[in-house]
Amino acid sequence: MSLHDLLVAQIAANGPIRLSDFMADCLLHPEFGYYTTQEPFGASGDFVTAPEVSQMFGELIGLSLVQAWIDQGSPSPFALVEFGPGRGTLMADILRATKGVSGFHQAAQIILLEASPKLRALQGETLQGYTPAWIDAVDQLPALPIFAVANEFFDALPIRQFVRDGSGWRERQVGLDNDTLVFGLGPVSTQPALAHRLEDTKDGDLVEECSATAPIINTLGLRIKHHGGVALIIDYGDWRSLGDTLQAIKDHEHVSPLDHAGQCDITAHVDFEAIANTVPCPYSRVTPQGVFLERLGITQRAQALAQNMPEDALHAHIAAHRRLTHPDEMGNLFKVIGLYPEGGSPPAGLEK
Repeated sequence: MSLHDLLVAQIAANGPIRLSDFMADCLLHPEFGYYTTQEPFGASGDFVTAPEVSQMFGELIGLSLVQAWIDQGSPSPFALVEFGPGRGTLMADILRATKGVSGFHQAAQIILLEASPKLRALQGETLQGYTPAWIDAVDQLPALPIFAVANEFFDALPIRQFVRDGSGWRERQVGLDNDTLVFGLGPVSTQPALAHRLEDTKDGDLVEECSATAPIINTLGLRIKHHGGVALIIDYGDWRSLGDTLQAIKDHEHVSPLDHAGQCDITAHVDFEAIANTVPCPYSRVTPQGVFLERLGITQRAQALAQNMPEDALHAHIAAHRRLTHPDEMGNLFKVIGLYPEGGSPPAGLEK
């Protein structure tokens, strides 16, 4: 029995399913889900995230967060939070970079939002010497100042896709052709949440909607609004969704999401406009990752680390800097938005 077999049986019995339900099963099914059964990160996994590219990424995130903590009067205690921490590499780099900041570690309660038991175990190994607490949902965050980072978290939330048809929409679904999973379209329906998209789309255009984003952003924003703190949200995407951005990655290669259910990573671009329209606290301008990191001094940090490096390591180091910042690589595809309290300032590296 496999996830593919389960999905085929379910669809044969009950009809086509929403793309969001397909994604949720593929990523988090308790027995066959990708994040619950695989080790996806790094060169030996299926994809590499920015913290795995270079320690510089996490170090600069840490400096941005600690500067915000100082600017807000060094509150104690506070929650140092990561959403979807992967192997724990980013949090480990943040903690190393902030170790010398007086009072920061003593005041921090490390909290990791992670649904996968397997990844929780990896994170615990990476963060040996610290005492992180794990939560399953954002509403379990404590009533404390929240200093948070979400790197490539929102892109893995299940999405729905709709194709414009006149003044209505047809939802993209997963169905069957014999025993093969295939995409299809449901009947025309009205979608009140997409009423504003009738203004900027035409027949045949596809838009994506992620209903899971709003409650997470609303809860996080309310914590920051009432208790202080900041959040850095880093992901690939843009201001408004238009077109099919669903992708699946296996062994560092693009594959069909329907052919490897539960065995590949499935993501979609993040709609930063949807985040901005939902959040109940102030937010920064959406900023390309490369610009954000350059403002934080990544080139100077790269030069300092390059001193006395052997030639092979130096070449890899230069390539890592380019990958994180160059517009043709992660520098422009990935964006950053910061959340902060009323009367405060955006996290370092970002502007109002």
